[in-house]
Amino acid sequence: MIDINLIRTNPELVKENIKKKFQDNKLELVDKVILLDKENRNLKAEGDDLRAKRNAISTQIGALMKEKKIDVANEKKLEVANINSRIKEIEEKEEKISADIKQIMMVIPNIVDSSVPVGKDDSENVQLEVFGEIKELDFEIPYHADIINSFNGLDKDSAGRTSGNGFYYLMGDCARLVSAMLSYARDYMIDKNFIYAIPPFMIRSDVVTGVMSFAEMDAMMYKIEGEDLFLIGTSEHSMIGKFKDQIIKEQSLPITMTSYSPCFRKEVGAHGIEERGIYRVHQFEKQEMIVICKPEESMEWYNKMWSYTVEIFRNMNIPVRTLECCTGDLADLKVKSCDIEAWSPRQKKFFEVGSCSTLGDAQARRLGIRIKGENGNYFAHTLNNTVLASTRALIALLENNYNSDGSVNIPEVLRPYMGGKEIIKPNK
Repeated sequence: MIDINLIRTNPELVKENIKKKFQDNKLELVDKVILLDKENRNLKAEGDDLRAKRNAISTQIGALMKEKKIDVANEKKLEVANINSRIKEIEEKEEKISADIKQIMMVIPNIVDSSVPVGKDDSENVQLEVFGEIKELDFEIPYHADIINSFNGLDKDSAGRTSGNGFYYLMGDCARLVSAMLSYARDYMIDKNFIYAIPPFMIRSDVVTGVMSFAEMDAMMYKIEGEDLFLIGTSEHSMIGKFKDQIIKEQSLPITMTSYSPCFRKEVGAHGIEERGIYRVHQFEKQEMIVICKPEESMEWYNKMWSYTVEIFRNMNIPVRTLECCTGDLADLKVKSCDIEAWSPRQKKFFEVGSCSTLGDAQARRLGIRIKGENGNYFAHTLNNTVLASTRALIALLENNYNSDGSVNIPEVLRPYMGGKEIIKPNK
């Protein structure tokens, strides 16, 4: 949510930003906010004048009563009663208009950074850099579900019976590999001085609407029937929500945290749920990182955060690239975002394994996260980044460490978490 002062002082900038995001249907919302805001400020001014007038009359009533001018005092009391009635009417209108303004402001997109490329959708995202050598192989890489099945590691049939399409059982060495990757990612982030946390896996609606747009919420979140609770789609939501309505001392910044959680997603949309594999599923595990910092430090942290994910994947022998998200691919709260994509030697292309974003003060405004500074309070900046998502990281690891005999090399950084194993071999 942007600052309403920006709409008051520079509505054309807000409109130009909407056009950059190819959301021209929202242009009229800017003018609507301006009109509502003007009406609200006029009501506030009238209310303030009436309160001042009421106070003055009340003083007069006291003096008239002392002078025994009861009839005049009663007339003044009637005037105060009429003023009170109008003030109540004004306050009710102010409350409704304020709610209308907030609802509209929640839909107007955040101002994107000037460095973000303009584009309609993800097809116009821009490659930034490739990390690691992409090798030519003289053998075929099987589909990832077939690789996992060769280790007796995947059971989607049983999951279909217990839970339905989009769920799975991971077993044996493949399940252990997922745990190893998550443990390695956790320890890597701790070594970077991030505080480790296991957050709540359900959050209330006021936290959900504080961290994401309504469209994202509808597409992602599972609601708990009969309760004001949603299953988290990523632990970033509950981790940022941890600081809701808090005033953070400036000297305690930046706050850097890394969190583990299962993640639950409806995965509504044209892409659907993957029938055989585990690339797009309803449930997976994730190591996440979040940063809360001063505004002037957010871009520096943004660049640090995505570089951590790149290093983790490179340490697992996986080539990756960073992809700058264009304006049309940015969620409404985001200022700047890049995807981290891993190389698939089977498909001979990159696929998304994580995303790093800075949201400016948008989440902080919605959730009331402020910093106590020398010259007063101001809104914090929030950032988040995927450290490692279990299913997609497993796909990338298996494909990039696959051998022609069907075995998979275990990257050196994961061996301490795998009991010293250096390789896993398919079951004959």
